[in-house]
Amino acid sequence: METQETQQTQETPETLEAIKAQLEEERQAKATAEAALAEKDTRIAALEASLSEAKQLSDALHEKGEAAAAELDQVKEANTQAISKYLDAVRLANPAIPQDIIAGDTIEDIDASLAKAATIAESVKANLEAQAKETRVPAGAPTRGEISLEGLTPREKIAAGIKQSRASTA
Repeated sequence: METQETQQTQETPETLEAIKAQLEEERQAKATAEAALAEKDTRIAALEASLSEAKQLSDALHEKGEAAAAELDQVKEANTQAISKYLDAVRLANPAIPQDIIAGDTIEDIDASLAKAATIAESVKANLEAQAKETRVPAGAPTRGEISLEGLTPREKIAAGIKQSRASTA
């Protein structure tokens, strides 16, 4: 039995060394795993912080977007009112042009319709002036000629003579 005990004792230090080496390897592996786990926890915390910042930035941008949309709506309304007032002003400034002809949804459209209407109005005016020249009637009454005494009664002839003598003395 001594040989067996001796063998067990001899194997025990070698085995003990092997177990110690294996234990040391496992401790190193555990330390490495814990370090990696701590590094991952740090990375997760950093990513969560980045996510929180990104979410806050997204919320802030969303609020700014809503504010910008509201401001854009106000600008559009002001633009619509300004165009309406411009249309009214253009119509008042051009009373010779029928108001229905001047129209548009933008300032450019209003200006274009005004230019077209002005061209039409000038054309109509020129045509009317040409027609007026063709049928010109002199101003005032026609010159008086002598009264024709033909066909008058003696009494009418005497009255006409009296009128003519009064007109020449006056």
